[in-house]
Amino acid sequence: MDFAGELQGRHIVLGLSGGAACFKAAEYCRLLTKAGATVQVVMTEAACQFITPVAMQALSGRPVYVSQWDARPDNAMAHINLSREADAIVVAPASADFIAQLAQGRAGELLALLCLARPIEQVPLLLAPAMNREMWAHPATQRNLRQVAQDGAQVLGVAHGAQACGEFGDGRMLEAAELLEELIAFLAPKSLLGQRVLITAGPTFEAIDPVRGITNLSSGKMGFAIARAAREAGAEVTLVAGPVHLPTPRGVHRIDVGSARQMHAAATGHAQHAHIFIATAAVADWRPASAAEHKIKKDGSGQVPQLGFVENPDILADIAHSARAQAGELYCVGFAAESQDLQANAQAKRVRKGVPLLVANLGPATFGKDDNALLLVDDEGVTELPRASKRHLAQQLIHEIARRVSGLDA
Repeated sequence: MDFAGELQGRHIVLGLSGGAACFKAAEYCRLLTKAGATVQVVMTEAACQFITPVAMQALSGRPVYVSQWDARPDNAMAHINLSREADAIVVAPASADFIAQLAQGRAGELLALLCLARPIEQVPLLLAPAMNREMWAHPATQRNLRQVAQDGAQVLGVAHGAQACGEFGDGRMLEAAELLEELIAFLAPKSLLGQRVLITAGPTFEAIDPVRGITNLSSGKMGFAIARAAREAGAEVTLVAGPVHLPTPRGVHRIDVGSARQMHAAATGHAQHAHIFIATAAVADWRPASAAEHKIKKDGSGQVPQLGFVENPDILADIAHSARAQAGELYCVGFAAESQDLQANAQAKRVRKGVPLLVANLGPATFGKDDNALLLVDDEGVTELPRASKRHLAQQLIHEIARRVSGLDA
């Protein structure tokens, strides 16, 4: 995943407490700088046993702070200066001991001191726990986690897997890219806070026999990018995905389906509780009337199998004409992948489907690619979103949708 420029102009204080996961903090620091952020590293004495300040200085491009008695600041108040300059403080790894210090309001080292001294309303604190599975599950740790969250810290999740001690379970620190995705999402404007968003993405697969089927070239990248952007905007996101090989955006609930009928069932069910429905999936219009029980084989005669087709249910039209959509409780956004006459076909499809907003693109020019160009058609007219990365277009589209639904109740 490309994060270039996502944190341009942001200043992040990256804190390291003691733990084997300090090696991940090095990669995280590198990703932060690649995303455009300036990074000031602050380490505890325990962290220095796992990775050197010299290494973190090389990665961040700034001298590392360890001691609260550091004489470099003119006012000898590193804990004040560092916390006031930050757009966010991220402690990764946050050990059980460090979390306990914060829960008790203790500030024996510079890192805990600056966390305590930060202006809570202006400088968010994000904690990435890292510890042994038994330490993670211990009642004292869970109590401390609840306390620091109550005190205003954002506690990120942990991963499940192999641990440095040789055991297996919960407590691993998230990977560097996951931490970066969490930070970007946390700092994003929450224009869809409180909204429940349902998105369909990818192609469908209509079986001919057990080994063959009819599908299309949709990669699902646009839909997945929109799901990520909607989650970053504060929405609760459900993603109904056809057969694609893409990682699930963090914080998004994913439902995998195969056929158009399976997607129809999942989408119509979840639409009952959604505020916004975005139909990006490239759904097959037709399917074989009946799928063969066994593989259809050539018999050497040269004759081809005769396939009959039936029409698939229209997911977008069915949801757009539902009682909730008609009552204004569900805002529906359709997508059209055309091969010609983009604007005319998009306007006609919008009327045919009965949706307030139709997003059109040229399918052959975008399937499988990382960039796209979109045409938005609604009652306001036609708005062109010029060619850009699908990530950037997804953010623009979510902004446009949020502006249009701002009058809806969350």
